[in-house]
Amino acid sequence: MNIQENISLKSYNTFGIDVKARFFIEINGLAQLQKVLELEAYPKKFIISGGSNMLLTKDIDALVMHINLKGITVVEEDEDEVVVKAMAGENWHELVLWSLDNGYGGLENLSLIPGNTGTAPIQNIGAYGVELKDVFVSCSAMEIESGNLIAFDAKDCEFGYRDSIFKNDAKDKYIITSVNLKLTKKNHDLNTGYGAIEGELKQKGIVYPTIQDVSNAVIAIRQSKLPDPKELGNSGSFFKNPVISKKNLEKLKKVHPNIPSYSMDKDQFKVPAGWLIEQCGFKGKRYGDAGVHEKQALVLVNYGNATGGEILELAQLIHQEVDSKFKIRIHPEVNIIK
Repeated sequence: MNIQENISLKSYNTFGIDVKARFFIEINGLAQLQKVLELEAYPKKFIISGGSNMLLTKDIDALVMHINLKGITVVEEDEDEVVVKAMAGENWHELVLWSLDNGYGGLENLSLIPGNTGTAPIQNIGAYGVELKDVFVSCSAMEIESGNLIAFDAKDCEFGYRDSIFKNDAKDKYIITSVNLKLTKKNHDLNTGYGAIEGELKQKGIVYPTIQDVSNAVIAIRQSKLPDPKELGNSGSFFKNPVISKKNLEKLKKVHPNIPSYSMDKDQFKVPAGWLIEQCGFKGKRYGDAGVHEKQALVLVNYGNATGGEILELAQLIHQEVDSKFKIRIHPEVNIIK
């Protein structure tokens, strides 16, 4: 069992924060995962996968387990639909590309989301009008205390907006090992009405888009707005878009008539956190090596040697200013490890 000591986690988190793991091991199989969980010599354990949705603010004084379980298989299929099982260590965007190569629809709007498949249910990842829950069938998760594999269906996961049971009652109790998704083989239900997708397709002269066309449009939009973590450390959207009541929205419109919003239901409206942050003057601002991206205010970036603490201080400053100006509290989408 290859347990290493004092390993830098800089290449294991998309922010590129240089903190150290006291102990570190790569997990490549379920049997190995069970054995490592049983190791009494390392009572404190910390799970890391794609490292795309976390901000590390300190060294990890524990056994860091990098989940690297691989494999994509078809487990059910009929004329119209297919259920695909993806292991937790599969890169999410590569899974999307695999589904497109096979003509399977459902993931195209979720193209280019950073991170690995195993963390997708934790966050109920979403983009451009689609969320993971829309295609989710079930996931398998290993209970940390017992080493048993437990199945969670969509109801069990208690999905919400960028939320699930794994961020609440089941937090730190399970390690997701695989995810099952139901995708379409034909008669794909394309979702092109959200954000700039329709405009991107129109610009390319595409009237009857395919799932590949929608994916390409999403990729083009994301690349135009969001920095590549390999070139500029970031974790994608740092904050959730806040959801406010219709009454509060109408009150805000009296002072800020241009405030954008999206209806969730008759009384709940989502307000873009990026717009709120931009109105507070943070877009493109830099504080040492921590900053706010010049093209998308929702993205906090590491220009090179920022610490997790410096990124967190900037996030807290943004939170305070948005609350002061709009009386809206924005909350991190990123998991902050303090």
